[in-house]
Amino acid sequence: MTSPRRLAVLLSGSGRTLENLLDRIAAESLAATVAVVVSSRPDVRGVDIARRAGIPVAVLPREGRATAAWSEAIFAVCREASPDLVVMAGFLHLLAIPADFAGRVINIHPSLLPAFGGKGFHGEHVHLAVLERGCTVSGCTVHLVDDQYDHGRILLQATVPVLPDDTVASLAARVFAAECDALPKTIARFTHF
Repeated sequence: MTSPRRLAVLLSGSGRTLENLLDRIAAESLAATVAVVVSSRPDVRGVDIARRAGIPVAVLPREGRATAAWSEAIFAVCREASPDLVVMAGFLHLLAIPADFAGRVINIHPSLLPAFGGKGFHGEHVHLAVLERGCTVSGCTVHLVDDQYDHGRILLQATVPVLPDDTVASLAARVFAAECDALPKTIARFTHF
């Protein structure tokens, strides 16, 4: 039996990915605990989800802070929670990864990287670009986080078809369903990447 993974979850919005992880943990299909949630915004649903679940929350807005100082503040909160893994779950900012967290920060991205990744490629922007390009397949990627947007080593990808009548919303729903399986699978097999 694998010991539960201790997670720090970083988010910027709705908390759908956090909610999925908490549901998987409650259903005992993911051996993990969420030790802390760090949000870049105070007024988002993800913060409410964490608080309702009794998870400690730190809200650390970026405004006026250099990347290095802001990143250090975020990872100081993570260090206090002693996570095995930091999970970027809809966290929309570039971070400087400190040496003690190298290989222990992962992100879920709604495309098959390296396609449709980088600054500005998040959420609906990704799915619109996939549709405009005429792709016949899309999906999601779980990857290690480094100091560039959507750049680190790919750990797992899951594909979904792009259907002829897809809209941004229908494609997004199909990709998110794939994300809901891909991220827990990656967490479950985490040792130290």
